[in-house]
Amino acid sequence: MRFGFTTGSCAAAGAKAAAYMLLTGRIKRGIKIETPKGIVFDAEIVDIVRAENSVSCAVIKDGGDDPDITTGAHIVSTVSFLPENKDKKLYIEIKGGKGVGTVTKPGLDQPVGNAAINRVPREMIEREVAEVCNICDYNGGILVEVSVPEGEQLAQKTFNPRLGITGGISILGTSGIVEPMSSQALIDTIRVELNQKKALGFTSVAVTPGNYGQDFMKQTYGYDLDKSVKCSNFIGNTIDMAVELGFKGILLTGHIGKLVKISGGMMNTHSKEGDCRMELLAAAAVKVGCSLDAVKSVLDCVTTEEALVHIKNEGRLEASMNYIMEKVMFFLDKRGGGKIETACMIYCNQFGLLAESANAKAMLEQCKKGEN
Repeated sequence: MRFGFTTGSCAAAGAKAAAYMLLTGRIKRGIKIETPKGIVFDAEIVDIVRAENSVSCAVIKDGGDDPDITTGAHIVSTVSFLPENKDKKLYIEIKGGKGVGTVTKPGLDQPVGNAAINRVPREMIEREVAEVCNICDYNGGILVEVSVPEGEQLAQKTFNPRLGITGGISILGTSGIVEPMSSQALIDTIRVELNQKKALGFTSVAVTPGNYGQDFMKQTYGYDLDKSVKCSNFIGNTIDMAVELGFKGILLTGHIGKLVKISGGMMNTHSKEGDCRMELLAAAAVKVGCSLDAVKSVLDCVTTEEALVHIKNEGRLEASMNYIMEKVMFFLDKRGGGKIETACMIYCNQFGLLAESANAKAMLEQCKKGEN
């Protein structure tokens, strides 16, 4: 599969080309930079605009075979002169322009008030621009402004609004390349959300695979699932990161179709890692005394919602879900390793709350207080 290059690489390449054109007066339609990964990015330079004291140009983001919503976006770098400092040494300022978000909440890569241009892209931009300045024997001030004309619209499709980054997208990337695999990117996003909760003073954190069941949680408990950290399928990784960051408690809420897998010890609930939903429900049904016919019916089901009907018809739904919860808590506690208190709520569309750990409501109240 084909890899691509990050918005950070695009900004650095554009800044290098713009600095070259500003200091030499020559047009540059292609530029090479070395990414932190060690892979050379041979970037095409487009949308060149030259003025007396500034040059603006763009690199069009290509995310390769990764499903990246910023692919096709114009990452624009505008380089201009700043007044010389007293020491007559090179200094480079980097700021965000239109379509680059502004950080409004703590716990992110950049402090509140800064443009959402992360540390590694900033280092890349500074290094590439400094290289050009040294070649051209320029010792003075340089301003690099990064903008993304499509950024405000694209940001609505990202996690930025959830994270408190307003006005546009982030300029990201730690390796400089986009690998065609989204797992690490999702884990990195979960870590960012956990970091932010920690920075906001949370001692316990609510996590959920997604917004499935949002209406139920809001109507029953007055809790907006959108305020939970979205852990996707990465249950185990999320617990590990919560422990690492020093949280005292973690509350997992979710639909039976996802969380029943944890009762079998699956800490990554993606279907490619395994299924076993019906087998686990069937085992629970056997454990609580359901008839053989009911167990066979469960095994023939396609969805967990359908399977629960057969167990309920036997009058064993509550007992089976309590058993499932017991197993879920065993594996959550095992992953936590005694370093964090775990809690869980499981629900479904038809029957609402199916089971909860003994400490779940208390921990939910702690999380709600932190959100208010």
